[in-house]
Amino acid sequence: MQTIDYLRISLIDRCNFRCHYCMPSDEELNYLLRESLLTKEEIITLLKEVFIPLGFNKFRLTGGEPLLRPDLVEIVAAITCLPETKDLAISTNAFLLEKFAKPLYEAGLRRINISLDSLQPDNFDSIIGNHGRSRWEQTWNGILAAHQVGFDPLKLNVVVIPGVNDQEILDLAALTFDKNWHVRFIEFMPIGNPELYADRAWIPSEEIRQNIRQKWGLETSEVLGNGPADVFQIPGAKGTLGFISQMSECFCDRCNRMRLSADGLLRPCLLNETGQIDLKTALRHDRDYQQLRDRVQHLLDIKPDINFKQRENGTLTGNYSRTMSQIGG
Repeated sequence: MQTIDYLRISLIDRCNFRCHYCMPSDEELNYLLRESLLTKEEIITLLKEVFIPLGFNKFRLTGGEPLLRPDLVEIVAAITCLPETKDLAISTNAFLLEKFAKPLYEAGLRRINISLDSLQPDNFDSIIGNHGRSRWEQTWNGILAAHQVGFDPLKLNVVVIPGVNDQEILDLAALTFDKNWHVRFIEFMPIGNPELYADRAWIPSEEIRQNIRQKWGLETSEVLGNGPADVFQIPGAKGTLGFISQMSECFCDRCNRMRLSADGLLRPCLLNETGQIDLKTALRHDRDYQQLRDRVQHLLDIKPDINFKQRENGTLTGNYSRTMSQIGG
């Protein structure tokens, strides 16, 4: 049985991008009020009193866009100071990273995952739903700033959407030649914008690998990550290529993670909305940590039976009440 020791913590459900695969482009979202968000103190309390005692030692801060959270640096410092923390990472779109890279590094953060779905400014702006001044240059400067500060390697996540950015696969893969950057190609999923998914569908990872293999060759990498990516390397490249194949290749048996939403809902699986636990309400009303640990332990015990391939344990219709940005990815 896979050890569950990795918690993804959404700090905020707001985002300064509106990526088409992450949230609907034609409707307004009801964002959480500030008082609905878990506070810094509540997050640290949950880690110390519930998750760490249950064996969690790897944490990732997500959003929405976590760099929009005013106390982000303080949260990072508090988590890195916990002696049980083995790994802490952040997922960001990098738009504000040029400002925050150094403070985050100084607070103890060493790993950053950045969403980068295109190297072409016009295409990039189209994907993120931007119709004003281009956001490409500031995003790219944020990536370079993180690299210069010392985040090495950097991970760059690419959601591959047919007819949108699949023509850039080779250009994105080439980023691994000269820098120790890990580019990860992710199969498009039916969460966030089901209409786009229904229109575009998804490209299997093996098809992407074959595209790269025909150009440069591809070999299995010795670099291992904390997640479900299958890792390869172009011969002679400094960085690696990862492939997250949640649609074509079920990796539920290798899943080691749980997800905590910004408003305190603990979710056993990205693609499953049953069995969620409301930790915030329990924390604010009775602070019975043993009861909270018992409830989370029960969710851990039944997690192997909860996955995308067994839809009777998830959503029967394939429709989800929260978008990818609200879940935290």
